[in-house]
Amino acid sequence: MSTSAPHGPGHGGGAPPHVLVRPHWPRPAAWPVWVVPLLLAIVQVMGSLGAQRDRPSDGAEGPPWGHGDGTTIGHTDLDVLGFALLLGGPALLLLRRRYPVFTVSAIAAVTALYFLRAYTYGPAPLALLVAMMAAVVAGHRLVVWAGTGLGLAAFFTLTALIGVPAAERGQDGLFPVEEPTLDWSSIAVGWALVVLVTAELIRMRAQRAAETARTRAEEERRQASEERLRMARELHDVLAHNISMINVQAGVALHLMDENPEQARTALAAIKEASKEALTEMRGVIGALRAQGETAPRAPTAGLDRLDDLLARARSAGLRVEAETTGDRRPLHAGTDLAAFRIVQESLTNVTRHAGPGPVTAWVRIAYGEHEIVVEVEDDGRGVSPLDDRPGGSGIRGMRERAAALGGAFDAGPRPGGGFRVRARLPLDEAPDTAADETATPGRGAQ
Repeated sequence: MSTSAPHGPGHGGGAPPHVLVRPHWPRPAAWPVWVVPLLLAIVQVMGSLGAQRDRPSDGAEGPPWGHGDGTTIGHTDLDVLGFALLLGGPALLLLRRRYPVFTVSAIAAVTALYFLRAYTYGPAPLALLVAMMAAVVAGHRLVVWAGTGLGLAAFFTLTALIGVPAAERGQDGLFPVEEPTLDWSSIAVGWALVVLVTAELIRMRAQRAAETARTRAEEERRQASEERLRMARELHDVLAHNISMINVQAGVALHLMDENPEQARTALAAIKEASKEALTEMRGVIGALRAQGETAPRAPTAGLDRLDDLLARARSAGLRVEAETTGDRRPLHAGTDLAAFRIVQESLTNVTRHAGPGPVTAWVRIAYGEHEIVVEVEDDGRGVSPLDDRPGGSGIRGMRERAAALGGAFDAGPRPGGGFRVRARLPLDEAPDTAADETATPGRGAQ
């Protein structure tokens, strides 16, 4: 049996047209607590009545697991107490989830009384077997194992003291139980071991499933935390860079508005371009939060192919920027490409904010190696070191986190002779599980 999910334009074009659903029964632990007791009550009563009809009390063949020599064995006909005992075990199972140890102990007493009364053999022990398994799965394994051993020993000892021959079972006395035999005792112990071992296997499987679910939940929380960190880095880099440029150009425009309107117009145009760039990149970053099925952002993810635009905006803010690229330039993985671009962007932002007054020159060097790419940004400014940022600043820390996330190295500090230097080494073969985290726009591959 299978069903196919509805499909069409409103259900996403990328989904397969038919989704097969395999129906399955819920696990017994998910059933209502009364389902198993009800089924067992019906089976125990009907099965015991059938066994009593097949083996009348005047003597017939004994239970196949008790005697193999054709010895006749009797039983006590089911009376009110017999039916009460058959129904009492399943009724007590209603408590198995809240009080597993009490439940297995009480059902063991009920089952022992049933057999001491020498009622007919049948499915009467089923409730006890279910209670044993429930208690083991609930974690009370030592109690159940020890209780089973002591209970069987006590029952065999008692029946050896008060028991009667098999042919006289159920004929006279309050407890006309038969004497224990080696065959009957071995089968009883064997069935108890089968039930206990099965319960242990179920318990271990449940523990593995719980551990798997816990590991999956922890992994999802870790990925969510990493995604929040990535989003925070992206937003910081986008906003810090573009807002810094806007601030510088706004100051220039205000200063030159009356004396040199043409230059002020150029500054205002640069503000417009920086704000447009900020909005475009923010759409790309926030696009990762879109619901499934919504259109992905169309703007390309930031990368070194947009380095010239970045340098042009920095020059428009009054910086003298010199760029140099060495090595065999080639396409990079999206995560590495984005990290390299953001490190250059944040470094230029820091130069704009911290380099101080006067003409400032920044040198941007990109070196492609065989196994890594080196990004280096230096300036000759005389201002405050970015390392002295106010608490809460994320520029240097964000760049270091980007490099570390890819398995690379990062270093930043004062430059000999004045100024500041930022240097990052990024491996060209990304570390596992970083590609998806560092890619802001789905579908972007190598440039």
